Amino acid sequence: MLEHRFKADLGGGDYGWLKARHHFKVTPDGNPAHRPLGALVVWNDDLIAPDSGFPMHGHENMEIVSYVLEGTVTHRDSAGGQGLTESGDVQVMSAGTGIRHEERNAQGVPLRLFQIWLRPRENGGHPRWGSRPFPKAGRAGQWAVLASGMPDDQSALQIRADARVLGATLKAGQHLSYSMTGQGYLVPTLGAVTVNGMTVEAGDGLAITQETQLAVEAIDDTEVILVEVF
Repeated sequence: MLEHRFKADLGGGDYGWLKARHHFKVTPDGNPAHRPLGALVVWNDDLIAPDSGFPMHGHENMEIVSYVLEGTVTHRDSAGGQGLTESGDVQVMSAGTGIRHEERNAQGVPLRLFQIWLRPRENGGHPRWGSRPFPKAGRAGQWAVLASGMPDDQSALQIRADARVLGATLKAGQHLSYSMTGQGYLVPTLGAVTVNGMTVEAGDGLAITQETQLAVEAIDDTEVILVEVF
């Protein structure tokens, strides 16, 4: 089953320094139809103004994957993690028993990123942070595993959730398939795609349940991010 979550129906808002779209219900006034998919509980599409960002705050027992679409995010946390993650690259944070962190746009251009939250397979563990580049040439016309908690995905950034985060870049007219064993959520970052015949535009999301095969076709040059949870 495919549930099309249109951009216009997403929660979120304009807070001046932050323009946010919430693919899942995050705030009390969010869309109640946009329920979690298993361990996947948050997918925020955030646009952060220059010289601003999220100040130091805390989390525990959550896996947070950030995919940077535009600009650069500056990370600092209470466990000693710090660094920059640039456009096209990924950072992950395992909150574990508890961590405080800040995510800032210290650059002179807007920062846009997906913030994807997954429940861990078990609570606790030492908090940690990591970041690495994922050149788009390495996922042209094919899926690349960006972050994963599955034992076979050792080349990806490691998370403590039964989930896999994938990305692919496609030229207009290109096709790509994916065999599903769990449930998932897919978002094109620009342009539009069809997924099993359903058209999904940039900013929309697609919740995927009870599907064993995905057939993705790019209508425009595009990039897609897919999270599968088991």
